[in-house]
Amino acid sequence: MELSVLKDIVIIFALSSFVNYLFTRIKVPTIIGYLLTGILVGPKLMGIIKAPQEIELMAEIGVVLLLFMIGMEFSLNHLFRIRRRVFLGGFLQLSLTTLVTALLAHAYDLDWKASVFIGFLTALSSTAIVLKILQDRSEITSNYGRTVLGILIFQDVVLVPLMLFTPFLGGAEIDYSGQLVLLAIKSVIIIGFLYVGNRWLMPKLLHKIAMTRNQELFMMIVLLICLAVALATYQMGMPLAFGAFLAGLMISESEYSHDAFGNLITFRDTFTSFFFVSIGMLLDLGFVAEHAVIILLTVIAVVFLKLIVGVLTAFLLGHTFKGTILVGVALSQVGEFSFILAKMGKDYSILDNYFYQLFLAVAIITMSLSPFMIQLGSSIANLLLKLPIPKRMIEGLFPLKQIEIPDLRNHLVLIGKDSRAQNLSKMAKFYNLPYVSIVFDPEIARQRQEKGETVVYGDAFNIPILQKAHVENAHIVVISIGKLDVLKVIIDKVRQLNKHAAIVVRTRHIEDIEALYKIGATQVIPEEFETAIDLFERVMANFLLPRKDIDIAIDQIRSDHYGIFMEENGNTRYNISKDIPDVEIIPMEVMSQSPIIGKTLAESQLRQAYGITLVAVKRDHKVMDHPKPSMVFQEGDVAYLLGKTEQISKVSELFSL
Repeated sequence: MELSVLKDIVIIFALSSFVNYLFTRIKVPTIIGYLLTGILVGPKLMGIIKAPQEIELMAEIGVVLLLFMIGMEFSLNHLFRIRRRVFLGGFLQLSLTTLVTALLAHAYDLDWKASVFIGFLTALSSTAIVLKILQDRSEITSNYGRTVLGILIFQDVVLVPLMLFTPFLGGAEIDYSGQLVLLAIKSVIIIGFLYVGNRWLMPKLLHKIAMTRNQELFMMIVLLICLAVALATYQMGMPLAFGAFLAGLMISESEYSHDAFGNLITFRDTFTSFFFVSIGMLLDLGFVAEHAVIILLTVIAVVFLKLIVGVLTAFLLGHTFKGTILVGVALSQVGEFSFILAKMGKDYSILDNYFYQLFLAVAIITMSLSPFMIQLGSSIANLLLKLPIPKRMIEGLFPLKQIEIPDLRNHLVLIGKDSRAQNLSKMAKFYNLPYVSIVFDPEIARQRQEKGETVVYGDAFNIPILQKAHVENAHIVVISIGKLDVLKVIIDKVRQLNKHAAIVVRTRHIEDIEALYKIGATQVIPEEFETAIDLFERVMANFLLPRKDIDIAIDQIRSDHYGIFMEENGNTRYNISKDIPDVEIIPMEVMSQSPIIGKTLAESQLRQAYGITLVAVKRDHKVMDHPKPSMVFQEGDVAYLLGKTEQISKVSELFSL
């Protein structure tokens, strides 16, 4: 029995686990570690791996799962909204990069065919690396992230025509008119299948499977859809990864896509690591040592060229200066699909072994540098913004209309563009609370301004943006941003302007609390911890434990984990259940069939018959506190009832029948 493949897997898992642990501790992207692992175990150095073809297959599965899950995160509606970025942005980036690279390559005495082919190789960027980094940073749905995604999608789609064009560059005779007609037919079939699958087939199929309540069957069907669609598109001459992306898009409209996403994320990360290991295995360190200078110069030239072209493309799409830098940096590496083209180029004698090895070295080095460059993107942009740059470049070709903010006082300032910040703004608007939102995403800012919201577009790093929102007069400032370093800077800037405002901060991890309080936060809410507390509270409530016991337990948990910081800042909270056991205030809507409709408060006998006190009534967005006995209940009223749990349970049928 041949076990070489299993031995190779064990070796890769062992080394990758060690590298993952080490690079996590020193806070270096693990992608770099996986590439180094491939270089170490590959045939060009230690030669430990005996079955590289099988490893490449697992690497392909990793890319398939990555693109499948990215497809699930985006719907056809999302792609339709970014169609301009996909087609216009993708075409500009690809054509400009290919043209400039071909001209430079031809200047170094390469023939035109080889020069154009090298232009193709250089133009493609790494979908796997860039989208994984943007996913980890929660920036795929940001303004610049959508542009990067659109350009990467265009590159993946155009890979098929490039593969058809490669044999022509190699001198092969091919019926291109027939091939183009066939490609058009395949495209129509794929688009039709995608539309039908997204709208009707997948949602109904997954609903039927989910109703069996068999999680094992559900995941088998999801994986079957992913691999089957990927295989079908591959049979039509397209990359497996592109087919997986289409499969994810078909599932994205289903209400069960989030469940599938959560279950697959671990498999995706595991198999994707094999991809980066397999890329590292291709590098010949002897060639790198022998031609170190030319490789270094080529890496600098490629990164600089792709950065400039990416910046120009983003500028023509209307991005701000900072957005153009972020797009350019994200696209400045050579992509994994270029390896497919490069191998074809070598097979068709377009590239000789020297240029093939040069390409491998440059591609792997640029991919390794990419995570660091993306992390430094914002810092680079902020540094460049200190230069005397024209206003049109800073604001972009299509600047966002700046609205005038009245001189507000004792208002609420919301900083962040995530769902939490947006939901808080909706609540503030519903209750007519004066508020201003600061959003660093022009597209989201424009959409919310069109809905009549008071939104300032800009980076809360900058004091002028904070002053435009009148932070110096604010009563409460809520900051909902996931990155700790960004939070620290914004809190510090807010405190410079306003010494007395309550600063409420959302952070991801509980270990960030102490640092944020020291900078000046009034209250810090660790996302992962508060989510766990909310779940725990609901579990205890379902066990019908007294409300007082639940509150005591939760207060003790909070005190054990971060209560010391709350005490230092004087943030104590009052809860009525501490003093009056089992008492709560519950909102209850008067439904259409409720027998209480048309009755006055006195006639309802809420206090006499049920022991319930009516605290307030909300009607047509207006709240009536201390309602009089003569008040008449109407359909749609929301009654705020004060009483014990069992009393409110009994009276609920009076409102809902």
